[in-house]
Amino acid sequence: MADIVGMLDELQGKALQDQEVREKLLATRKEKDPVSAFCRVCRELGYELYEMELICAGEEFHAAMKRSTNGGGENSPMLSGEDDFYELFFASIENS
Repeated sequence: MADIVGMLDELQGKALQDQEVREKLLATRKEKDPVSAFCRVCRELGYELYEMELICAGEEFHAAMKRSTNGGGENSPMLSGEDDFYELFFASIENS
């Protein structure tokens, strides 16, 4: 699996520096299938990002974090959006 976190960090930096990139990414939220539209724009910008990779990356990251605490016995409930890199990405660029 590609380095999704690294790609999203780079995209966030570009979106915060370049208003056109930011608007293009934000516009995907209005599409019928916003996650697919977002990934398509990411690929147009040179980042090979696909829907399932994006979804799985957040889940895998969260699961690894949970396994790393208390010897893997962590059983606290997940907070809403805690594993959603897509939503976290937009939260970081929407009000900038």
